[in-house]
Amino acid sequence: MHKDKALLIVDVQNDFCPGGALTVPGGDRVVPVLNKYIELFATNNLPIFASRDWHPKITKHFKDYGGLWPGHCIQGTEGARFHPNLKLPKKTIIVSKGMNPEKDAYSVFQAFDSQGKSLLDILKNQGRTELYIGGLATDYCVKESVLDALNASFKVKLLIDAIRGVNHKTSCEAIRKMTTRGAEEITFEKGCKKYI
Repeated sequence: MHKDKALLIVDVQNDFCPGGALTVPGGDRVVPVLNKYIELFATNNLPIFASRDWHPKITKHFKDYGGLWPGHCIQGTEGARFHPNLKLPKKTIIVSKGMNPEKDAYSVFQAFDSQGKSLLDILKNQGRTELYIGGLATDYCVKESVLDALNASFKVKLLIDAIRGVNHKTSCEAIRKMTTRGAEEITFEKGCKKYI
C-alpha cells in the first residue's frame, strides 16, 4: 500500500452541475466515477480532499463586480453544496477557495481548511507526494490545480474519466498542457487499481 498518495476532488458542486448557476456540460457525470475512486481510497485508508468554491456575495470574480462569471457557489447556498450523490466520507478534508473578494482563486492550492491551513501545508505535513485529481472544470480549476501541483513537485495522476470541461476546445488544450507538463492520464478501469 502506498501511503504517499491522496485523492483530490475539485469543485463538484451543484452550481457546476446541470441546473446550476454555472453549468459545466455533463458535470454530474463525474459523480459516479469519482465515487469509485472515493471507495478505493477510503478502503485503503488513503486521504480524500474535496475542494469547493466558497465565494462571498460580492466579489470581483462575478460579472456584476467586474469579473468573468455569473454569481455561483455563494457561501451557504444550495448551489455551493457538493453534488448530493457524491459519496464523501466523514473523514474527507474539505478545503475552500475564492473567499477573498479581490481574487479569482481557480487552483485548489489557493484553498484552506476550516482551521485556516493551506492545502499545500496539509499535504506536506502528511508526507503526500502523489495526487489523483478529478472534478470540475477541466479547462479552469482542474487545469490550474494540476499545474500548481506539478509546480510544487507532486506527481499527478489526471483522472481522465472523472473530469468535464466548460468548452471542448479549451478542455482539450488544457489536457494537452497538463500532460505535457508531466501529469499522467489514467482511468479507474485502466490503471488506477495497479497504483493504489
